[in-house]
Formats: sequence, C-alpha cells, structure tokens
Amino acid sequence: MDKSLNIVFFGTPEFATGVLETLHKSHHNIVAVVTAVDKPAGRGRKLNESHVKQFAVAHNIPVLQPPNLKSSEFIEELKSYKADLQVIVAFRMLPKVVWSMPAMGTFNLHASLLPEYRGAAPINWAIINRDKETGVTTFFIDEKIDTGAIIDQSHCPILHDENVGTLYGKLMLLGSELSLETVNEIAAGTISTQKQPIGGSLKEAPKLNSTNTTIDWNQAVEDVDALVRGLYPYPVAKAQLIQEKTETIKVYKTSMEVISHEMKTGSIIIENDIIKVACKNGFLIIHELQLPNKKRMDSKSLLNGFQFHSNARFDNGLL
Repeated sequence: MDKSLNIVFFGTPEFATGVLETLHKSHHNIVAVVTAVDKPAGRGRKLNESHVKQFAVAHNIPVLQPPNLKSSEFIEELKSYKADLQVIVAFRMLPKVVWSMPAMGTFNLHASLLPEYRGAAPINWAIINRDKETGVTTFFIDEKIDTGAIIDQSHCPILHDENVGTLYGKLMLLGSELSLETVNEIAAGTISTQKQPIGGSLKEAPKLNSTNTTIDWNQAVEDVDALVRGLYPYPVAKAQLIQEKTETIKVYKTSMEVISHEMKTGSIIIENDIIKVACKNGFLIIHELQLPNKKRMDSKSLLNGFQFHSNARFDNGLL
C-alpha cells in the first residue's frame, strides 16, 4: 500500500462531498476541511451549512470557514495542520500563499475534459452544446483559473436524454475515483503531468445567468431541448410567455418533434392535453412547467385549470 498522506480538502457542494467521502474512507488522512461560510437561506433565514461541512462535522473532521483566504489568522491555522497535499473540488480561486503551501502541491478536480469547458458550469454546457462525451480532470493549481498541468482524466459518454442531474451523479462517482487515483499516484511518486495547450477555440463554461438560460425559439428544436436538459434540475430553463403581459415561466421537462412547418417560432399549439411550441425545425413538447406564483405541474394538470389566450405566444428570448 502507498504511504498515507495528510490532506486538507477544499470544497462546498454535494459534488465535492462525494470526493471527500471517498478520500476519507481511504488509507489517507483528511486532517481538515475548508468550506464556504454558512449563509442564511429560506424564509426563516436559517443559516445553511454546505454539504461538505455537514459531512465533515458528522465524521469529526476539523472545519475551517474563512471569509478571507488571505487573512493571516487563516494562513497560520492552515499551516498548523502540516498537510502533505491539498485537494480542491468546486471551491473558489485560492491565493498563491494557500495553494503553494504543501510540499506535494495542490490539485483540483474539474468536471470536464480540460482544456475544454474551463469555467463555472462545465456540466451544464457540455449538455447544452450537445456534446457526445465529457469527463473529469485532475490538475495542479497554478496562478490562473483551470489552466494548470493535467495529471489524470476519465471519460464519460453523454446520453441522448441526459440532464444535469443524471450526469452530475455519474461525474461525481467518476471524479471520486479519479481523485483517489491521483492522490495515490502522488503518494507513490509516479505521476506524470501534461501542460494544457494555450489559446485556440476552446469551448467555454461561463456562469449561468438570466440571458443564457432563456429559451430562444428561433433555434433548432434539438438545441432548445438540449438547453432544457442542460439546466435541469437546476437552475431550470426560462421562457417569456406573452399574453396580456409578458411573464417568465420555468420549463422543466421536454421532448422533441422534428418536422417541417410554416408556423412562426414561439407559436403555441394545444393538442390532446399537450403543449407544443414552434421552433425553427419542429416543435418542443413541454411536459412539465411552472407559471409565475404557481406550483410546478405536468402539462395535462396545468391545462385542466389554465387556458392560454388565443393570441398567446412565446417570445424568442431576445428581449
């Protein structure tokens, strides 16, 4: 068995917890966890602890939650754990004083096949762009975001009906296995790294916002369906419904009908309790949606108590 390393783990969401759990169960020693500060959430504004913190507390792992990663108090506390290695999963950018601290370095797990999809939302964009494959990458941290030397990669096919929820689970498992392999290789001194190419027309994974999550009905129906799947279950695709006024609705689940037609894009057809919206080369069939101030419903349940106006349509998303 390779020697046991003392590791400080940095992460916040559920995706990171899967990796933390795998490392914790291994022969390596998680000496501390660094995660986001508790934030108020919900109507009661109760403090919400990150997934990573909840796991760490449940397993008696020391937790650090620095508001400022450059503060002298945090730096001194981090040094006191004498980590051989630091592992980062879904955490904010670290200052050099932090990532350069351990003798064996600091590596990050990223949910894409770098150098593709550097950025905040790699899982979402791989589906939105209708890629056939994605994966996970471990790489050493350097002074830029997601540009360090690649250590290992694992590949994962993207199914035709894949959504973020299903792909997230697959990549979390794949990333957990790859992270442990990487730690073991570092412990054994057997790693080899590969520099990432500089420049080129690489696919990006920018932060999701109200603009890039709003459906453009002028697109091909395959692209609109991919957008819905690439935003489900979070943050969910939006659409602008125009009736007496313009309202933003959420679109959760869809399917496609690829067919030639002469209808204006965004036109709505109600047919046998099914909602269909015209796209460039077919119709998007909406199976689940949510109107403003209403609960999420399947289309049949919605149509039982709601009627679209005769002139209702969806805006093309380019308001």
